[in-house]
Order: sequence, then C-alpha cells, then structure tokens
Amino acid sequence: MKPTRTLLVASAAALALALGACDTTEDDADASSDGGEKITVTDSRGKKVTLDGPAERVASTEWNTVEYLISLGVQPTAVSDIKGFKTWDKSVELDDDATDIGTRGEPSLDTLASLDLDAVFVTDQLVGDAIEQIEKTTPVIVLPGGDAKDPLGQMWENVDLVAQATGTEDEAKKLKEDFDAKVDEAKKAVDEAGLAGKPVAFSDAYEAGGAVSVRPYLDGSQLGALLKELGFANPWTKIPGMEGDPAYGLGTTDVEGLTKLPADTLYWYIGNEGEADPYTVALGKNKVWTGLPFVKAGNVTRLPDAIWMFGGPASMSDFLDAVVKTVQGS
Repeated sequence: MKPTRTLLVASAAALALALGACDTTEDDADASSDGGEKITVTDSRGKKVTLDGPAERVASTEWNTVEYLISLGVQPTAVSDIKGFKTWDKSVELDDDATDIGTRGEPSLDTLASLDLDAVFVTDQLVGDAIEQIEKTTPVIVLPGGDAKDPLGQMWENVDLVAQATGTEDEAKKLKEDFDAKVDEAKKAVDEAGLAGKPVAFSDAYEAGGAVSVRPYLDGSQLGALLKELGFANPWTKIPGMEGDPAYGLGTTDVEGLTKLPADTLYWYIGNEGEADPYTVALGKNKVWTGLPFVKAGNVTRLPDAIWMFGGPASMSDFLDAVVKTVQGS
C-alpha cells in the first residue's frame, strides 16, 4: 500500500497548477471590530482576504503551512492529520491541544466551522468546493502547493504570506537570515569534502503489489533545488524520458531505471520508522538493485527520518544538517 504522503502528494501534483502567490499586504483604513487595524492579503487565487487583525486562531490543512506557522511562533488551533504530521515532520513541535480536522485533502468542514477561527490556510489541492464551503464561516487564505520552476522561492513567498496574515514579518525575516547562513555553512562543508559537482540522486520509494516504485526528486523539487544550490549535480535526467511534475518536481521510475544513473552516484533517501524500508526489505535480494555500482560501493545513505521533504525552512534546515553530517562522514 502506498504511504499516505505518497498518495496525497501524487494527487496534488496531478491537480495543482502551480499558481504564483502574490504576497502583498495592504493596510485597510477601516478599523477592525476590536479597534485595531485590519489586514488585507492577496492569496494565490489573486483574491484579497481581509482579516480583523493578525490571525491568532488559525487552522491549516497542509503540513508545510503548519510548519510555517510554528516556525513563526504561531501554534495552530487545528491541523489536518495530526498523527501523520507528528510522524513525518519532527522539525517543529505542534502543541498537544491542537484539534484534528481530518485529512489534508478533505478536512472536516463542521469541525472547522465550530472553532471560531481567524483564518484557515489551505493549498490549492483541496477537492471539490471545500474552499467555498469553509469561506461561509471563516476567511480562507490559499497558498500554492509548490512550483517546480522556483521551489525554494515559492516556499519563501508562502512563508511571507503566512507571516503577513499573522503579523509575524520580523520572525519571517529572521528565519530567512538564519536559513541563508545555514546554506552557506553547508556549501562550505561540501566544498571541503571535495564533493562539489558530485551526482546526488535523492529519492523516496514505496512497495506495492511486490513492485517497488521510486520517486526521484528533480531540480524542481525543494530538496533537489537545495542540493543544486549546495553544488551537487542531479543525475536523474540521465534516465530517458525523466520529467518532474510542475508543482513538486517529482518524477517516477523503477529499479531498472536506476541502472541509468552514473556509477559514482551518491544515492540518498528518507524513510520513516513506521514503514518498511523498500531499499533494504523489498530490494534487499533484488539482483538489479544489489548489482548497481553505487550500491556495491556502499554509497547508499538513508538520511534521518521525519524530515518532511515538502516542508518549510525548519525541515530544509534539518535536511542541510543531515547533508553536512553525511559529507563529513559522521
């Protein structure tokens, strides 16, 4: 059975149109109900959403936005699939009193309506007329799920939009400064290890019906873009016909496709302790896999679990830490 995150991301990739978020904020001259200044933001639909003030009681249907909020100092009142979030994203800590609102693609509309929220953050992957239904009771701010043309840039546009809606622009600026410093440190570690230009193939994989499907992270993915920024080469394009989806920059292949990767490839992936590792279990005795040059050379590395591959600055920072430890051999 496919992991939950595989099904949802694959669905999002098929539905998302990689809308460009417009992150402008306009100060409204009208006073809010409590005497403060209203806040108007423009979301990825191009729609102006007016709030009575900085949103404090907020919900999010997608885990990347949950991570943005917590990183900005705002604990969400409600989150989709809390168990899944806490399993796959340990880069931030969600308070135990958050309310679960169901699945990421189909949140409970009744629960959302009962929580007296200031705003609900969603991505453009919600099914049907869910956004319109939520808007009957609560302001909705829509963010793109991703943009393979500029994945890291889109991440920061999303962070800025969330910061504007929650009045945490200073925190967002500090996040960016700290992240840029961490990227510089990681670049230095890669250079010192003599690995600049080395091909790194990052993936995740799942087993279904006895077959293993591999999901390559191309340059259009957040992690692929980050590896490129660190100076690594992305070898996935060596596989004929390999293309990433327009939202998440993810491709698809099988174990036979891996034979097209360069012999000196460093093969990295992330798994989860709650699922069997397809590379060691399903492929453990597969002659194609075990015969690959980089497998024979011991250049396959499972990075630490629970770094959310589609997360925000906190997850990306943890990924950078994992890269540095890997290249330093620690």
